[in-house]
Amino acid sequence: MVSSLTFWAVNTIQQDARMNDTRFGRDLSLLLAANVAPLIAEGNRSEIARFSQQFYNSTSSIRYMLYADKEGEIFLGIPFSESEVQNSLTIRRRIQLPEGFGEDPDIPMVRQHQTPNGVVTDVFVPLIDRGEYLGCLAVGIDPNPTVVASSSLTRDVTIAVFVSIWIMVILGAVFNALTITRPIKELLVGVKNIAAGNFKQRVDLPLGGELGELIVSFNEMAERLESYEEQNIEEMTAEKAKLETLVSTIADGAVLLDPDLHVVLVNPTARRMFAWDSLDLSKTSVLNILPAVVQIELAQPLHRIVRGDLQGGEFRTTLTEPVDRTVRILLTRVLDREGSNLKGIAMTVQDITREVELNEAKSQFISNISHELRTPLFNIKSFIETLHEYGSDLSEGERREFLETANHETDRLTRLVNDVLDLSRLESCRIYHFSAVDISQPIEQTLRTYQLNAKDKGIELRQDIEPDLPAVLGHYDLLLQVFANLVGNSLKFTNEGGKVVIRAYVQTVLDRTMWAGEEPTPLDGKVVRIEIGDTGIGIDPEDREAIFDRFFRVENRVHTLEGTGLGLSIVRNIIDKHHTSIHLVSEVGVGTTFWFDLPLHENPSVVSVADSPDEETSEAEEVEAVTIQVQGKDPP
Repeated sequence: MVSSLTFWAVNTIQQDARMNDTRFGRDLSLLLAANVAPLIAEGNRSEIARFSQQFYNSTSSIRYMLYADKEGEIFLGIPFSESEVQNSLTIRRRIQLPEGFGEDPDIPMVRQHQTPNGVVTDVFVPLIDRGEYLGCLAVGIDPNPTVVASSSLTRDVTIAVFVSIWIMVILGAVFNALTITRPIKELLVGVKNIAAGNFKQRVDLPLGGELGELIVSFNEMAERLESYEEQNIEEMTAEKAKLETLVSTIADGAVLLDPDLHVVLVNPTARRMFAWDSLDLSKTSVLNILPAVVQIELAQPLHRIVRGDLQGGEFRTTLTEPVDRTVRILLTRVLDREGSNLKGIAMTVQDITREVELNEAKSQFISNISHELRTPLFNIKSFIETLHEYGSDLSEGERREFLETANHETDRLTRLVNDVLDLSRLESCRIYHFSAVDISQPIEQTLRTYQLNAKDKGIELRQDIEPDLPAVLGHYDLLLQVFANLVGNSLKFTNEGGKVVIRAYVQTVLDRTMWAGEEPTPLDGKVVRIEIGDTGIGIDPEDREAIFDRFFRVENRVHTLEGTGLGLSIVRNIIDKHHTSIHLVSEVGVGTTFWFDLPLHENPSVVSVADSPDEETSEAEEVEAVTIQVQGKDPP
């Protein structure tokens, strides 16, 4: 701005100087032309020369004077050299004037031109006497030296001011760069580092004033943020560890997705269910890694949730890898605090294979028990109604036969109900207390119970027990029920003349495993092996796995004998309670042998086996309940 004002001032001064020079030259030329015009009209050139010379000498500002006639030829010029006057070979010169020049004698033509000695103002004045145009007077006027000196001084001052201003500007820019720009850049870098989480950032510049206060405030802010981070980092880490531990330890699979359906978090259960153990899931689209059947099921719902068309959903599907299982998948939207923007999608994967199996088993059980109960009830009702309506028409033998049949069906119904109750009790959370059992006693009791039945059918029933057999660890009543069911089945499927034998002997077991629930327990050492063998009809190979299922009966295939179909299922549950397994060897037409092992009772302490610690027990049972310890080993 200052440079512009100075430039304008210099131009104004210079233009004023030119105007003054032009005005002075015009007035001086008009005065001279008015004095010489009469002399030119008279043709008195000598007088013109004399007067002009005097005028030239008396005026220091006149550079030259030229006189030209009507045709523009110069006939007199001042100053002139003597050598040129004496030389007859003089060059004749002309002044070329524009057309219309001289029409107004009061308006001369003025111009300026640059010469080596400076700017000269040229004034062309028409010479007119009594209205007649006589020629032209050209006068060159030198500029006013005072004005020239003033202009030069002004120019020099202007240049000095201009240079000074820009030197100040440059110095100011350098000072700004050194004192303001650098601290601002340092602060900018510091702010970026703070935003990136580097709370150790500091700005160390020795500055005062407002900028220094700003730097001090920035450092105080960084110190407070660092202190806050140190105070809260442990709490944040602990909370994060709690959440990660919670997610990683829950039984259900958990997968967290971002709004682009990329995997953000996945717990080990979900990795195991979807066979993702060897995959790097960071920033991976879940639709690219889900099993095909799950992808088909969830692709559309996931996209609808992202668009906001769906709030969530529950889906069921079946996985075949790594193992066959049925899963329930729950999709839930994850929103921000305002509940308006979608932050992600939570996918919960629940393994409901056991639930489905239990539902199917329950349905099958209800169906079977309904069928089994309906048959004896129908028979009892039919015979009783017959006796009620036609009792007087029946003979004594027929009435007795009907009553015996009703009684037989009642016994059948009672056995079915008892078996169902026994099975239910075994599968419940009831606590059983194990102690030392002399295995020969329940065997002998079983033989006494079935001896008459075996004799009636012509079947030999005997025992083969090793002498001095050590006591086993078990439950007397449950083992008695096992022997009763197995011996009862053997008698039922053995024809007349056959044999049923119960054997018990000590067996050394190596490299075998007895199962407690799902966890294997090594049983290396001596056990008591118990076998119940018969020479009955045998079991087909395709039936050997199914005979332990509820309501499965071999008589369903042979169509000759009846039963509840729960006996062997009860046997398996009791054997499982003893933390061992039941096995069978059978050949159709030859016979069948069931066998299982029981651990020796080498510790006099009593053992309690419970499926639930919340099950209520009697005071006497609580006194007897202790922890199993067999030869210093952990309990099965």
